[in-house]
Amino acid sequence: MDFTDKVVVITGAARGLGQEYARHFARRGASVAVNDIRDCDETLSIIDEEGAQGIAARTDVTSAESTAAMAADVVAKFGRIDVLVNNAALYGSLHLMPFEKLDEAEWDAAMNVNVKGVWQCCKAVLPAMKEQQSGSIVNISSLAATYGMPNNLHYTTSKAAVIGATRGLAREVGRHNIRVNAVAPNVVNTDATAELFQDKRDKIIDVTVSQQAIRKPLETGDIVGAVLFLASDLSKLTTGQTLMVDGGTVML
Repeated sequence: MDFTDKVVVITGAARGLGQEYARHFARRGASVAVNDIRDCDETLSIIDEEGAQGIAARTDVTSAESTAAMAADVVAKFGRIDVLVNNAALYGSLHLMPFEKLDEAEWDAAMNVNVKGVWQCCKAVLPAMKEQQSGSIVNISSLAATYGMPNNLHYTTSKAAVIGATRGLAREVGRHNIRVNAVAPNVVNTDATAELFQDKRDKIIDVTVSQQAIRKPLETGDIVGAVLFLASDLSKLTTGQTLMVDGGTVML
């Protein structure tokens, strides 16, 4: 999977999975644009260490103005956009509780970032992809969308919406040779997972692993191969699909 001369945009890239995706795209020759509401300087340093070109910007994925500016900066710097990885999401900052006790503001925030954010970023990059008549969008969903995650209905619902958006958009833009797919991981051992589950993290991971066919906890590097495959020309006739990376929990 060679990404030489390819330009990859990754949202939510300040840490965790987004940072890991940036590392591996850079290692394979891509120019990488990383974006987050947080500072992405650490990720930019990793891209540089891998010998690749990179740019970073603070981006609010819920804002049409912010995402449009991000895409314009990438095109101005690199001349094209070949891949978008929609990784930005609210997860670790959410609160676990029965659905009837969920705060309306938190529900709206989850939908804003996790669903509207995907839509805004797709809108921002599609003009460049349509002009070049090629591109790959990889949306990050979750096992929660297909398996169901109790006491986290706002997150579960938002990630199910990502799968629906992936399928609908794939049908709309396929005529432009643009592919849209999703990756749905199980619980991954990240800082955000630690923030969400707090002192119950180890127990949650143990229970999660016990339900998998392959009984090993997922680390950040375990998701990378699926994202790289869907972004690459190796999957050039794959679109509208959701690839489960969950150790064999849900088998579609």
